[in-house]
Amino acid sequence: MNRRLGFFLCAGLVLLLGLLASYVLSQATPYQEVVKHGPAPEARANPYLAAEHFLRNQGRKVQRADSLQSLAQLPAAGQVLLILGSREQMTPKQSERLLAWTRRGGHLLVVAETLWDEDKNSSGDLLLDPLGIQQYMSDELDEDSESKSEANADTDENDKAAETAPSDQPAAAASPKKDTKQEPTPAVDLTQLYLENEDAPAYIDFDTDYHLFDSKDLAHAWANSADTTHMLQLSQGDGLLTVVTDSWIWQNAHIGDYDHAWLLWYLTQDREVTLLYRADRDDLFSLLLRHFPEALLALSLLLAAGLWAAGMRQGPLQPVPERQRRQLQEHLRSSADFLLRHAGQRHLLQALQRDIQRRARLRHPGFDRLGVAEQWQVLGRMTRLTPSAISQAMRPITDRRLSASEFTRQVAHLQTLRNVL
Repeated sequence: MNRRLGFFLCAGLVLLLGLLASYVLSQATPYQEVVKHGPAPEARANPYLAAEHFLRNQGRKVQRADSLQSLAQLPAAGQVLLILGSREQMTPKQSERLLAWTRRGGHLLVVAETLWDEDKNSSGDLLLDPLGIQQYMSDELDEDSESKSEANADTDENDKAAETAPSDQPAAAASPKKDTKQEPTPAVDLTQLYLENEDAPAYIDFDTDYHLFDSKDLAHAWANSADTTHMLQLSQGDGLLTVVTDSWIWQNAHIGDYDHAWLLWYLTQDREVTLLYRADRDDLFSLLLRHFPEALLALSLLLAAGLWAAGMRQGPLQPVPERQRRQLQEHLRSSADFLLRHAGQRHLLQALQRDIQRRARLRHPGFDRLGVAEQWQVLGRMTRLTPSAISQAMRPITDRRLSASEFTRQVAHLQTLRNVL
């Protein structure tokens, strides 16, 4: 009976759990959730990875270069070299080699990195300074334009007067205007690149804080925003040099904006592409500091400890003095020197006089009630010293500072008198 009851209880419990599970499953609603893990490690390590994939999808042959030394065997014809990294460590010889490679038929694209310094008449860019390519801040252009507008105010007024004046010559025929299609104004100040046989320009979001200036008037093509220039193209021999103000438009996060990808396609069309992310190579110390800072710190500490241990000492070491070496006389002399420095001569002399008076009271009761002359007479009888010696020893001490000889003489008189008592 107990076994049958347990069986029914277990069956009922299983049935109840099954009904509960079916109810929960009927109420559950499936859904999908997308978890974003961010860019892949390869994309984080290479900011121009999207640009590489885009060029390969367009049929370009793309390769990377680690340094300028690896470009020695790079053919010039049919090649475009994009230097997207820093060129601060480039040498004059490397700059000359790049320009020579461009003149042989290559297409070189570089970024203007430094601003033009009017005082030094240079920007420090070994590649662009000889070509007259100068980079300015757009704020400086605004200040120059304001000064020029004030200087030309009188000239504009004279031109208006000349237009209204009567003339005997017939008016020139007006030149026909080119029928252009009005494009909508972009929401931001974008750089517009116009091409021949194209109705609409390409819009590029260059940084409008910078402006390129062709001081030698060598550029044959350029791209401008409202007030500034951001791309220049110069012919160099059989090749082409393209200068831009910034290359972040082709990074992974921005290449899909506006016409950035199209501009990269346009500049690299019909050529093989070589991307150079860094024009300089780190030296051994920089690499060790980046990857092994703890090892460098340990090596520096070990070197400092070795130099300290091997260093020459200035003279021999003095032995540590023993604690029992001092005598009582040295302690007394040091105590007297301390009292002389801090209490003065008067304190020491008065201490000796009080000691003499104390000894005299012990040998002659009532010594304190006697007068000064009588005290000196009593001291004369007890010590058998002359009255002049006693008066010189027991005379009142003044605040006048005694010389070393006078102080020594006075102390000797007092010591003699005290020793006799």
